[in-house]
Amino acid sequence: MNKKFSIGDILKPTIVLALICLITSALLAYTNSLTAPVIKQNNIASANASKAVVLADAENFADETKGDISYSVGTDASGAVAGYVFTTTAKSYGGEISVMVGIKADGTVSGVELLSINDTPGLGMNAKNPSFLEQFVGKVAGILVNKNEPAENEIKALTGATVTSKAVTAAVNTALDNYTEITGGVNNG
Repeated sequence: MNKKFSIGDILKPTIVLALICLITSALLAYTNSLTAPVIKQNNIASANASKAVVLADAENFADETKGDISYSVGTDASGAVAGYVFTTTAKSYGGEISVMVGIKADGTVSGVELLSINDTPGLGMNAKNPSFLEQFVGKVAGILVNKNEPAENEIKALTGATVTSKAVTAAVNTALDNYTEITGGVNNG
């Protein structure tokens, strides 16, 4: 019952599998070439929508870089600088979080939006709630976290999620530090 295999018995399936892989790869590459520009445009539109949320006074945004800081300058209808938008990250309970922060030309936070977070549902994920994020509006550099009643430049920590609260605050403070670095701390309003 020993059947001898010929070279053809081995080569035929190998060639068929190689052709299937080649055709599949070509189709995936073609699909990617069709969808990549659409995905890029959708990402830009999503980023611009987020910028408009965190810096509502701006009508236009221009991306800029100074040193290793990338940011957007928001201008109002007259072309005057309304503020700046920074995307920063910090280490949180469930990994790295990404935060978009709008800072008015006077150096106060105008809005905060979480772009990515992977913390505990029901605890750390509550950082996405507007009631938590709105605490940052009007604050200036050096924001602190308080578990009880926050003082003037403090925010109240999320119950059971102090690590997340501190991470979001660290990301906002990084954005405020970036604002100070690019503007020299000068009121541009």
